[in-house]
Amino acid sequence: MAAERSTADILDAAVHVRAAARDAASGTTGVGTVLTALAEVMAYDHASLSRWDPLRRRHTTLAGSYPDDATAYIESRLHHDPVFAVLRSPARGGLWLRDVPRNLLAASPGFQEVLSPLGIEDGVAQCLFSADGRYVGMLNVSTRSPRRAPDPARAVVTLLTEALATAVDPGTGRPSEAAPTAGPAAGGRRPGGLSPRELQVLGELTTGRTNREIAERLHITPRTVGTHIEHILAKLDLPNRAAAAARAAAWGVEPSR
Repeated sequence: MAAERSTADILDAAVHVRAAARDAASGTTGVGTVLTALAEVMAYDHASLSRWDPLRRRHTTLAGSYPDDATAYIESRLHHDPVFAVLRSPARGGLWLRDVPRNLLAASPGFQEVLSPLGIEDGVAQCLFSADGRYVGMLNVSTRSPRRAPDPARAVVTLLTEALATAVDPGTGRPSEAAPTAGPAAGGRRPGGLSPRELQVLGELTTGRTNREIAERLHITPRTVGTHIEHILAKLDLPNRAAAAARAAAWGVEPSR
């Protein structure tokens, strides 16, 4: 493993990570270049960047170096791990392995079945969020050697989360840039990956109308409205229609006239 770098070197490397993330988001390069650049911020034995798929309710690895069983765990089981409930908070700046309470590690299949057999002793799991609060994916970094303390890479990884979120989901720009109305003025850009009909239903939710009332306005069945709402909640990773209405209001999505 490479020697620890100075704070100045780490900050300089962070600039390269941001540039790599921009290139990945634009499609100029692959997401793997982001992890390559990140290795200059924090030397690691394994790392991955994954995107959250709200419809399939699983992660999809975009780039990574974990063994197949570890990758499979990240993709299909990590979000059920008790550690994930602690980790997934926009206010948290990543969860470093050394900071996880021992009782939580003992209850974590991810640590007991995946990381521990790999000899992992340090690292970070960082949830990534869009500017409007959507969970879009995760960074996982693992090392077999403890890192020094204080560790400037800890703060730098936190500062890089916005760039990393953009790399895994290019639609994570500022809400003002990706929040058109449900009408023709949208210009083809649809926030949250919603279809035109889903945007219409989202706009109707701001009025407090029932599924039947929305169905009458849009000339579809109440059952179809319900299906659209299920897809909206899944795509935006929201708990209920009230939260969806609040998101619509924040985006400026209005009912069809």
